[in-house]
Amino acid sequence: MTDEHTDEHTNGGPRHGSVPAGRDVIPFREAVRAWAGISLQTFGGPAGQIAVMQRTLVEERRWIGQRRFLHALSYCTLLPGPEAQQLAIYVGWLLNGLRGGLAAGILFVLPGVVALLGLSAVYVVAGETTLVAAVFAGLAPAVLAIVAQAVVRVGGKALGHPALTGLAVVAFLALAVFGVPFPVVVAAAAAAGWALGRWAPQTMRRPAGHGADGDAPPPLVPDDALHQERPSRRHAVTVVLIGLVAWGVPVATVALVTGADSIFTDQALFFSGAALVTFGGAYAVLAYVAQQAVEVYGWLAPGEMVRGLALAETTPGPLIMVVQFVAFVGAYRQPGTLDPWLAALLAALLTTWVTFVPCFVFVFVGAPYVERLRGNHALSAALTGITAAVVGVITNLAVFFALHTLFSDVEGLDWGPVELLVPDPTTFRPLALGIACAAAFLLFRLRWSVLRTLAACAALGVLTAVPQLVS
Repeated sequence: MTDEHTDEHTNGGPRHGSVPAGRDVIPFREAVRAWAGISLQTFGGPAGQIAVMQRTLVEERRWIGQRRFLHALSYCTLLPGPEAQQLAIYVGWLLNGLRGGLAAGILFVLPGVVALLGLSAVYVVAGETTLVAAVFAGLAPAVLAIVAQAVVRVGGKALGHPALTGLAVVAFLALAVFGVPFPVVVAAAAAAGWALGRWAPQTMRRPAGHGADGDAPPPLVPDDALHQERPSRRHAVTVVLIGLVAWGVPVATVALVTGADSIFTDQALFFSGAALVTFGGAYAVLAYVAQQAVEVYGWLAPGEMVRGLALAETTPGPLIMVVQFVAFVGAYRQPGTLDPWLAALLAALLTTWVTFVPCFVFVFVGAPYVERLRGNHALSAALTGITAAVVGVITNLAVFFALHTLFSDVEGLDWGPVELLVPDPTTFRPLALGIACAAAFLLFRLRWSVLRTLAACAALGVLTAVPQLVS
């Protein structure tokens, strides 16, 4: 670390210049501790996860500037796979290079992997026990408040002009009301952002007042600093080759040991393909995964995908982790010659591996190019449009999650071009609304941490189930 960076970890670091390639902007151990703390709070899907990183990295620790955070988020939104985890990899790479990106990305999913393994095991043995269901009954409404906080925080930072707010609203309506495919929404937002940047550049201004950084100290990685790791064809090819080996060796080994027609080979290949088409996050691909898992492969019974999603939504980590539940349950029931528990563990870990390896490849290949293009005004305007659309996307996810949390029965309504999710009012859950309001009070009024709020709401869920537990 150069003298310029010494003794400036606490209040913003270097003010100008560049981000050193191959060097730690902050001590690596400190970064690992921070990512470990973030990983335990990544509930609520991408909305909640982005909110946690926004608060921790941008507002509290001041390690990265707001514009750079949103720029990285816009790029990660373009990628297949969980954008929040890819954002963690990107920021980890900015702060500590390759090992920083690896640490951030791995820690981001590790608690979820462990938690979902345990819950999947409980599910195949005991189904939905009263205690587990009670904990989920408290966690799920709390996530609503976390997601609402994400919409407020990200929206306040990203929407600096009514035109950008309009883009966010249009993106929300396109997804929530008209069922427009996610890639189409993102492409249209990029085109709109580019057009606004060219013919109405005043719309690209940063938010003022409440949404701005105000008198906060400058970030450790300044918004205008240029990362010194230059993009190159050699670097890109090397990363892709390493990624192919990392993905291919476990899959080939499993295929050779268990056979090309085994459930493990089928799952490895199927979920590898799913990882490459998950544009728009987990919800965009869940219908396809559910249909294939139930009707084609017979890994799950009808309705079990919803239970798996409930487990994934109330554990830390990306929602796409639900594929681990699918693999675990499927292999437990179809173990072949292996012990059911060994088969389930192998399938779950292999599926998790093939799902997340591409995320690291996409970020490590693209990040150096994206950093160099930050000074390109046309591209920056396009990414600003995407960032505005992301607010609409997060809002759409919030509505989706709210409907499925506050109501037991939600059905799709198709009326010409309109595709709406409509809840059955007779299945309203007043207890869920009450816990969600309590969580909102703790987060917005008392300013409790996400982890503390989740713990309190989980306790509320258990308390409400005490009569059932003692009976």
